[in-house]
Amino acid sequence: METELLNIFDHNRKQIGVASREEVHKQGHWHETFHCWFVSREKDQDYIYFQYRSKEKKDYPGLLDITAAGHLLSHESVMDGMREVEEELGIYVNFADLVPLGVIDYIAEKENFIDKELAHVFLYHSNYSLEEFSPQPEEVTGIYRIALEEFYGLWFGGTELIEAEGFQVDNGIRIPNSLDVRKTDFVPHQDYYYKRVLHSMREQIVQSKV
Repeated sequence: METELLNIFDHNRKQIGVASREEVHKQGHWHETFHCWFVSREKDQDYIYFQYRSKEKKDYPGLLDITAAGHLLSHESVMDGMREVEEELGIYVNFADLVPLGVIDYIAEKENFIDKELAHVFLYHSNYSLEEFSPQPEEVTGIYRIALEEFYGLWFGGTELIEAEGFQVDNGIRIPNSLDVRKTDFVPHQDYYYKRVLHSMREQIVQSKV
């Protein structure tokens, strides 16, 4: 995986070459990723879906994250990012059903790791039930849903603890589960990324009701 080739860009989003995934994160090159957020409406409540990253993952193990996301390889188009949905979640989604939320650039840094992403972000209004998800165990070991407004309150409203409802997969067995989660239980995307995504989600949800 570290030898996968990615397109790299300058700060003006102009492509300047190709580099291995390892080099991209070591040198801090801008590169493209695909983010797909699932939302649903149930019993007059809007929910966001999060994947639970495998504890075997090299980066951010055991944390809640974007429903489906991944790197776009040097030979791939944005549409090819749909493979992440099928691989990680085990369900099929038509690219034409996604709502584009734009390209969001952000930076995340930790020791020996610089992640500078040009993230192509999409929203999917899902009718799938939790039972229909079949996550890839090497990548994802659970799927959880959280009320959108509760998640907003956790991130920006001063709420310290909210509930996530879903399931974990342990040795091939699906176990229904609920978690009390704090901000530290999520992959630490920057605040402005969440603000843009959540604002866009609210707008799209309102439009879908019209």
